[in-house]
Amino acid sequence: MADKIKFVLALLLLVAGIAGFYLLSDQAMILRVLAVLVGLGASIVVAWQTVPGRQFFDFAKESVNEAKKVVWPTRKETLQMTGLVFAFAVVMATFLWMADKGIEWVLYDLILQWRKV
Repeated sequence: MADKIKFVLALLLLVAGIAGFYLLSDQAMILRVLAVLVGLGASIVVAWQTVPGRQFFDFAKESVNEAKKVVWPTRKETLQMTGLVFAFAVVMATFLWMADKGIEWVLYDLILQWRKV
């Protein structure tokens, strides 16, 4: 029950930060943004004090570690794959255009013109 109360408090702090942004509409933009950031920071601190909050932050940390293990393609590999995708798109567009014109020729020139004769 305490965790639920803390989550509600965290949500209220976030809402208060957003509300502060609109309530301070006559102030400088830096103060308005600061109100949102303070509300966000306070809500994160409160949410972190709960068991599900800690589990979420641990999961986020593990996700970042897993993302660091990913082998990203080099620039050369990226450009080669992009070129391959563009070439395939051009070939497929040409094929579909030819198929469309072929069907148009069969339907219009052969069948419809034949009926007029």
